[in-house]
Amino acid sequence: MTPIEIKQRLIDRIKETTDNSLLEELYRILSKENDDSTIYMLSEQQKVAIRESRKDIENGRVITHEQANTEIEEWLKK
Repeated sequence: MTPIEIKQRLIDRIKETTDNSLLEELYRILSKENDDSTIYMLSEQQKVAIRESRKDIENGRVITHEQANTEIEEWLKK
């Protein structure tokens, strides 16, 4: 589906809906697309976790995506 087709389908669906909360959410999502000034405030706990994660990466304490999935699967079996 081309971008033009997607846009037209969205426009058609928006015109048909009577769900105000859906319309408000769509508006919110589309408004954020043009808002590059969003500033995310992190808690001290989040900042500490990021610092620790960066240290892990620097020291090679990482696993692949596949290894993580295997560990998760094993954990879920318990």
